[in-house]
Amino acid sequence: MADPSSYRPKPGQIPDSPGVYKFRDEHGRVIYVGKAKSLRQRLANYFQDLAGLHPRTRTMVTTAASVEWTVVSTEVEALQLEYSWIKEFDPRFNVKYRDDKSYPYLAVTLGEEFPRVQVMRGAKKKGVRYFGPYAHAWAIRETVDLLLRVFPVRTCSAGVFKRSAQIGRPCLLGYIGKCSAPCVGRISPEEHRELAEEFCDFMAGRTGAHIRRLERGMQEAAEEMEYERAARLRDDIGALKRAMEKSAVVLADATDADLIAVAEDELEAAVQIFHVRGGRVRGQRGWVTDKVEAVTTAGLVEHALQQLYGEEQGDAVPKEVLVPALPEPVEPVTQWLTQRRGAQVSLRIPQRGDKKDLMVTVARNAQQALALHKTKRASDLTTRSRALEEIAQALDLDTVPLRIECFDISHLQGEDVVASMVVFEDGLARKSEYRRFQITGRIGDTQVWHGEGQDDVRSMHEVIGRRFRRYLQEKQKSGEWGEEQAAADHLGTAAGDGAPDPTTAVDASTASAASESVDPAAPVAPADPADPGDRLTDEEGRPKRFAYPPQLVVVDGGAPQVAAARRAMDELGIDDVAVCGLAKRLEEVWLPGEDDPVVLPRSSEGLYLLQRVRDEAHRFALTYQRNKRGKRLRSSPLDAVPGLGETRRQALLKHFGSLKKLRAATVDEICQVPGVGRKTAETVAAALATAPPPAPAVNTATGEIIEDDGAPPAALPAERGQDR
Repeated sequence: MADPSSYRPKPGQIPDSPGVYKFRDEHGRVIYVGKAKSLRQRLANYFQDLAGLHPRTRTMVTTAASVEWTVVSTEVEALQLEYSWIKEFDPRFNVKYRDDKSYPYLAVTLGEEFPRVQVMRGAKKKGVRYFGPYAHAWAIRETVDLLLRVFPVRTCSAGVFKRSAQIGRPCLLGYIGKCSAPCVGRISPEEHRELAEEFCDFMAGRTGAHIRRLERGMQEAAEEMEYERAARLRDDIGALKRAMEKSAVVLADATDADLIAVAEDELEAAVQIFHVRGGRVRGQRGWVTDKVEAVTTAGLVEHALQQLYGEEQGDAVPKEVLVPALPEPVEPVTQWLTQRRGAQVSLRIPQRGDKKDLMVTVARNAQQALALHKTKRASDLTTRSRALEEIAQALDLDTVPLRIECFDISHLQGEDVVASMVVFEDGLARKSEYRRFQITGRIGDTQVWHGEGQDDVRSMHEVIGRRFRRYLQEKQKSGEWGEEQAAADHLGTAAGDGAPDPTTAVDASTASAASESVDPAAPVAPADPADPGDRLTDEEGRPKRFAYPPQLVVVDGGAPQVAAARRAMDELGIDDVAVCGLAKRLEEVWLPGEDDPVVLPRSSEGLYLLQRVRDEAHRFALTYQRNKRGKRLRSSPLDAVPGLGETRRQALLKHFGSLKKLRAATVDEICQVPGVGRKTAETVAAALATAPPPAPAVNTATGEIIEDDGAPPAALPAERGQDR
C-alpha cells in the first residue's frame, strides 16, 4: 500500500486549468480517471490527510503509485476525454454502468443497398438506425409483424436474399404481402429505400402523417368503388394503430425525451431510463452498479449520460433529457449533448405536470430494480460463498479460489484440435477473460508432436504451458519478476534448488508456444509485434490478457489430464496455483499425485460450481471447434488465389460446373471465362495443380464412392463421428 505523499506532485507543477487526470498503480495500470475545471484544486483534494477522505477514495489513493494529467481548453473537451479514457482503460475505481443484460434494438440497416429490418444486440454499427431498447425481443417482432403490412421492407438475411435472387423466387413473406421482394425485382432499390425511410419515420414517432395518408387513400378508393383496395388500407390503418397501442401515450405534447432516475444507497446505485418518442414510451433500460468511488447523485447522473450518449449521434440524442439532479457544472454537459445531437438539447429537472408524474414512475422503477438486485445478490452471494468455501475445503486450499480457470480440449476424430480457457471470478463467469487456443504441438519454432489424433493429455500440457508462459512473460515485463528475485536473493534462496529460472521459462512465441521441457539456457525472446495477442500494454495502462493468475486451475478430464497440467506448471516454476480435474459421468474430482478421487456430495454447491465451470469450458471449446471445422470444410483451393474475389470464383465454378473440371482445364480454357485474364488464369491453374485433390464423395445410404461430379457431396465428418 503506497503513501500518497510519495507520488504527490511538487507545488506549482499542477496547472490551474481544465483537464483530465488518471491515477496508475505500481504496474502502470490506470485505476481511476477523473476530470476537473481546475486540476490544481481537484488533485489537491486527493493528497489531504487520509483520515478525512471517503473510504473508497482512501483505498484508491493508497493503491495508486503515480498520477498524471492532460490539459484541455474547455470543460466540454474534458468531458469527452474522460469518457474516452474510461472506455479505453476500464479503470477499476470508476463508476461503470454495465447492463445486466444485452437489450435488443429494432435496427434498420440503411447503409445497405436494400435496407433490412431486424432485431440487433450488442455494439452499434455505422449505417444502421436503431430504435429502442426494448425489454424483450418478442415485443419487437410483434411490432414489426404489424408494420410489415404497411411497410413491406426486407427482413431476410443476406444469404436468403442472395439465394432468392439466384432462383428468381421470393421467400414466403414475398408471397403473403409482407415483403416487397426487391430480391426478384418487384420494386427498385430506390422504391425499397423509400419504404425503409417511411418505416423509420413511423418508428421515430411521426405516426400521424402516415395514418392520415392511408385514411385519405381509403376514402378515395371507396369513392372510386375500389372496395378491395379500401379494405386493405383499412386493415393497414388498423395494424398501425395496434402497433401504436403497444406503447401508451404518457406525454400529451408528443415530446421526444429521455427520463433518467437514480436510486442509491451507500454501496450501490440503480439507474432507470425511459425513452419517450412522440409522447410514447418506446423503450426502457436499467443498470445497477457498485459505487466504487465517492460520488453524488449528480455525479451518477453525469456518468449515466456519458454511458448513454457517448456513442450516439443525431436523433439518437433526444431534444430533452429529464434528470433527478443536474451535473455540476451543468453547462459543459449540456454543450456536449448538443454537440452529439447537432442541435440544442435541454437538460433539466421536471418541476410539474405530466413530465414530473412520469419521472416519479421512472424513480419507482429504479427503487424496485435496486431492491430486487439486492435481494438476488444477497441470496446469490451466500450461495457462491458457500460453493467456494466447499471447494477450498475439499481440495485443501489455503484460501477460497476467487479466480478459477478451466481448460478443455475439443476435436473431431483428432482433427481441428482446439482448447478453451474460461474464467470464473467470485463464482461468476468473466466472459471478457475467455480465451481459445489452436493446438499446434510446437515449442517455439520446433515441432515436438503433431497436433493430430486424440491425444488430450499432450494437448492439455501444451495449452497450460502456453497460458502460464504468457503470465510469466507479462510479470517479467511489469517488473514483478525482478522484485521476487530480489526478495529471494535477500532470503538466501539457493540457486540449485531445482526451481527453474523464471527469466528463462518465458517463451514469447505464445501464439504457438507449447513445451514438454524448457531450455534453461534459452534467452527471453521479445514479443512478436505482428501478433496482437503478444503486445504488452504496460505503458498504456490497459489490463493485459494473461496478467492475473488463478487460484485454481480446473481441467476437463481425469488423472492423466491433471498430471499433464501439473507437469506443465512445474516446468515453469508455478507452484502456488492449485490444479484439479473433473471427470465426466461420475463427476469425480481428481488431484495431482492422488490415486483416488475426491467425491463431493451430489447436493454440494461446490460440485455444482465446478460442473458449471467445466460445462462452460466445454461449450466454449466445442463452439470454436465447430466454427473452425466449418470454415475448413467450406474452404476451397480458389480461396488462396491472390486477386481472385468472390465474383470471379463463382464465375469460374459456374462456367466449368465443378472444381474437378476446373482443375482439368487449361490456361486458355480458363481465359474464356468473362473477367478472367491470362495472368489470373495462370495463377488459378498453378494453385489448383499444387492443391491436394479432394476426398471422394460417399453415398451415406450405401457406403459406395461416388465418382459422378453431379452427385451430392460427401457426408460431413459430423455424421460419422462425434464432437468432443
